[in-house]
Amino acid sequence: MKKRSYRFLMIAVGFSLLLSSCTKNFQELNTDPNTVPTALPSQLLGPALLNTVTLGMMRNRNFNNELMQVTVSPSDAEGAVFRYDYRSNWSDYLYNGYYTQLKNFKDVYKLSADSGANFNKSYQGISLICQSWIYSILTDTYGDIPYFHSNEGRDSLNFEPAFDKQKDIYLDIFDKLEQANTLLTSGTAIAGASDPVYGGNISLWRKLGNSLYLRLLLRLSGKAEVSAQVIAKIKDLVDTKGSSYPKIASNAESAILKWTGVSPFISPYNTIREQDWRQPGIGSFFIDNLVNWNDPRIDAATYGTVVAGTAYNRWGIATSGGRYFGLPGGYAPNTNPIKGSYFLSNTSPISLQTDPLTGMIMNYAEVQFILAEAAMKGWISGSAETYYYSAAENSITQWLPNWKTTINPVTGLPNNIITYLTSADVEWDLAVSDSVRYERIHVQKYYALFLVDMQQWFEYRRTGRPTLPKGPGLRNGGIMPARMTYPVYVQSTNPTNYKLAIEAQGPDLISTQVWWQKP
Repeated sequence: MKKRSYRFLMIAVGFSLLLSSCTKNFQELNTDPNTVPTALPSQLLGPALLNTVTLGMMRNRNFNNELMQVTVSPSDAEGAVFRYDYRSNWSDYLYNGYYTQLKNFKDVYKLSADSGANFNKSYQGISLICQSWIYSILTDTYGDIPYFHSNEGRDSLNFEPAFDKQKDIYLDIFDKLEQANTLLTSGTAIAGASDPVYGGNISLWRKLGNSLYLRLLLRLSGKAEVSAQVIAKIKDLVDTKGSSYPKIASNAESAILKWTGVSPFISPYNTIREQDWRQPGIGSFFIDNLVNWNDPRIDAATYGTVVAGTAYNRWGIATSGGRYFGLPGGYAPNTNPIKGSYFLSNTSPISLQTDPLTGMIMNYAEVQFILAEAAMKGWISGSAETYYYSAAENSITQWLPNWKTTINPVTGLPNNIITYLTSADVEWDLAVSDSVRYERIHVQKYYALFLVDMQQWFEYRRTGRPTLPKGPGLRNGGIMPARMTYPVYVQSTNPTNYKLAIEAQGPDLISTQVWWQKP
């Protein structure tokens, strides 16, 4: 027994010495001297932007477009989004994806805010803009969400963050955008290769931040308890201190992550199977307006690309029997309407699957439509008519840059846009009611927001425009859904705060309005 005990003792001593030798200088031995031990802001920014744009594009295609009648999927199955009928599992993708990217953008800020070689005000400002952009989409999609204490699981072990009220979230987003404007005013250069949106141009990021600021201020402009200060701030950004808040001023300054076709900048639309890409039909509302207006974006004969004698329009929309027609939104089940036009796949010369412009974050036309609405309501100086024509023109020339022609000496606008809108009977006409002109702004803005994440849906929920036809097959009482429900797993992983959120906001249903929608 003594020999056996002695043997065990020697084995234990030897094992402890082995462990000691294995852990001695462990960090030094396992650190590659040829690499940086922590990521740099320049290394995190590009992938975070690419992944965030991808998330918005995918949900734009199969969620926003279906709700807003850009497309209609021919199906009588349960859970059809175009019928205002979608299951809770739709919620996970954006919720999980956006919070993951928020962590990356917060790391960009943290690393560039620490004193030392990585200190850079520009990366800090860009991070705050991107955080504001993502949080705004999250709160507009779900309502109250974790905000002030989100993404604290790794550093603070806070795995059950509180849900913050949308009002508080918006007010803090405004603070972040103010900070970003200040930081980027005196920001230093960043690596152009780290920035797939603006190639390191700090002044353009500052313009995007202030343009985003305008978008979000406008979203709250109808909320009674904050409307006065919001409208005053819009005037401040545009009139009083306009030069201190530069904004996107041309199509060339639009925030677009352009797909080059070279890895990693291959459009996520190009990863979708061609048969799946072609499956949804174009919505009647979307295509009928373009046809009735003789819109140049689908005028294949004049403005498209001709290959082997066949003309292809700029948006890659197929004809059926030589004409464009779409599927009606909310059609009744079992009626089996004929699918007409659809988006061509990447086997065609022109296809949105490979188009470089589909990575849209915010474009110049949207900014001009915001200003047109603000001017029409008397919140800012300037001509609503001029803003409207400029917005409509740039919505088209974003896709067809050679569409401009001679300038009208009276209006200072291209004759093309005046002729186009007048022929389409959607020109700026003071003889019609404010309601009609407001509708014209928003139906044109609807096309300017084509492919811009969920912005068509958000704007419809804010304004009720454009006026979408409502078929007999709609669910949810025929009312546009007001939100996505929270992911189901949140109920089990954060039950206390989930219950508090629905007590404050209302039932976790697609019909429950978010704060800025309520009177």
